[in-house]
Amino acid sequence: MQVFPKDKVIYWFDPANEPVYTVRDGEVFQVHTDDCYSGQIQTAKDLRPNIDISIMDAAVGPIAVAGAEPGDVLKVDILDIAFADHGVMVTSPGLGVLGASIQEPNTKIIPIRNGYAQFSESIRLPVTPMIGVLGVSPASGKIHCAVPGAHGGNMDTKEITCGASVYLPVFVKGASLAVSDLHACMGDGELSGTGIETAGTVTLRATVIKGQPLTEPVIENGHAVYMLATRDTFEEGMQAAVARAVQLLCDKNHLSFPDAYRLMSATSDIRVSQVVNGVLTVKVKVPKYALNWETFL
Repeated sequence: MQVFPKDKVIYWFDPANEPVYTVRDGEVFQVHTDDCYSGQIQTAKDLRPNIDISIMDAAVGPIAVAGAEPGDVLKVDILDIAFADHGVMVTSPGLGVLGASIQEPNTKIIPIRNGYAQFSESIRLPVTPMIGVLGVSPASGKIHCAVPGAHGGNMDTKEITCGASVYLPVFVKGASLAVSDLHACMGDGELSGTGIETAGTVTLRATVIKGQPLTEPVIENGHAVYMLATRDTFEEGMQAAVARAVQLLCDKNHLSFPDAYRLMSATSDIRVSQVVNGVLTVKVKVPKYALNWETFL
């Protein structure tokens, strides 16, 4: 199995980036990543205002997937996520939805051991591993690795975890996949601006799917499919994600729009993945019991 170290990274998803690694269609591989701060925060004395934010969210890659062409779909299976022995959570003025209430920066180092994050002496959190940044090159222009979009990127969606599959539209030859920003724990919204940020290793499988056009990311697990939409406002994201969910039910169940709309409303949930990356990512969870099929593609 190929193992890709964390020393070759990008800061922007950009079609001008040359791939530094290549995998076969369907190959299993591992990626080592730093935390979202590129390892700059190691002690409680290391404060966010004092680090170089230009190298935050650096993503390992690009990784070319043989056979991927524009118009294809790249299916990325999350097979395993392993952590370092600690994670980091920072606060800083302006960070997160209540950042105006933070007067001084503060850093918390959180030990991770035996499947738990030791938040305090009395609070122990079961780890809920996830990948924050997982994306491919856009067709044109460049998008910072801290920003999500149709290409994936910093979706900060907690369903991107072990056992899930992420479907991404392919815009350039080879797709140029890149990954980073692991979390030991993170709630929907990432409301303080951070999860438990940690370095680690992910094991992935990348598969090229032909003849199935896709416009924005989709996440699938054993129980549901999540239609994602990243927009400037919640209203825009909600409209886009709901429209995608209804279209999914129309297509897979051969329903009219009114019936698919009703079925979506009776079975599906709308949630917010993140609100802290300059734009907002919305997801609609469509349970598989509402669908007449077992896999998205």
